[in-house]
Amino acid sequence: MEKHNDEQEKDNNPDEDKPGPSSENTETETEGEDSGMEKIRKYLIQKLKLYDSDNEQESCPGVLKELTIDGIVDYIKQNPKCKIITMAGAGISTSAGIPDFRSSSSGLYHNLEKYNLPHPQAVFELDFFMENPEPFFTLAKQLLPEGFKPTLCHYFIRLLWEKGLLLRHYTQNIDTLERIAGLPTEKLIEAHGTFHTGHCLKCKAPYTLEWMKEKILESVIPKCEECEEGVVKPDVVFFGEMLPERFHYFADRDFVHADLLIIMGSSLVVQPFASLIDRVRPSCPRLLINKEKAGMQDRLSRFLGLRQGLIFDSKNSNSGRDVAWLGDCDTGCQLLADKLGWGEELKALMKREHERLDAESSNVKNS
Repeated sequence: MEKHNDEQEKDNNPDEDKPGPSSENTETETEGEDSGMEKIRKYLIQKLKLYDSDNEQESCPGVLKELTIDGIVDYIKQNPKCKIITMAGAGISTSAGIPDFRSSSSGLYHNLEKYNLPHPQAVFELDFFMENPEPFFTLAKQLLPEGFKPTLCHYFIRLLWEKGLLLRHYTQNIDTLERIAGLPTEKLIEAHGTFHTGHCLKCKAPYTLEWMKEKILESVIPKCEECEEGVVKPDVVFFGEMLPERFHYFADRDFVHADLLIIMGSSLVVQPFASLIDRVRPSCPRLLINKEKAGMQDRLSRFLGLRQGLIFDSKNSNSGRDVAWLGDCDTGCQLLADKLGWGEELKALMKREHERLDAESSNVKNS
């Protein structure tokens, strides 16, 4: 009887034991989708210059003893020839009194209301500047690196250089405080440009900060003395402008050689600067010193299998490499220096340099 029922069920379901065409088609379609997704993934890896997690390990076991600032300190101590790249944003300059000019809530735009800007950021758009440069130079009075002194963060970066550990420093800031702190030009990449130099927009004649500063402080729009027609614009990267060629040249060469990446005071949202964190090797630890976590891996990157973004909450502490220290940047740098045994040296360097800057400023006023 059971046999009869089984046979009857098979008769009622003639295709149950047969891999019908619909199953084959579904399998083929799935393979096609997988192949297409793989092509997209490989294309993105190539274009964005990211590492493929299929071909390279996500991280190397044992890179850091622990995912804390102490783990970073031990790593540096065990690697006396460690090549360190530092990346910095506005957060390292706020304690010097310099506001974040890209933020419409910073208060810098208040004096520009009379110009009826289409939107606050228009003052940093090249097309608008070409039509009406006056709003920019009104704002530039508050942005000039005049009277500001480098912070403890700036001197920590200089200390890394003095100890032969700094491969390169990449900054988003235009305030020139790295230069004032004594960091040599060859170690500095000003990704978003600088007030340190300027050029005529018409004939490209170069101008110095001192020349531009004199005009700006007198509320005069700097006009080129060579062609007598063009406006002299500081070499600050405006919205929509290409980043300096120097940035791309060194970024292509530096990051593959880095042994440690330290990011300070950046929200890591402005591209292509933010993507630099993904260009170090999978074995390179990354330390973020910031008031909040930033630059974390997003869902799309995980979905595509790309090794992109910082991963702070690694489930396996033995294979993670990203560390976040949350708080004031100066405090974080001093803590790191203290743990490395450089704390007093850093304080002395900053004190000595600030006294020198005060003396120079006093001499200028008295002359």
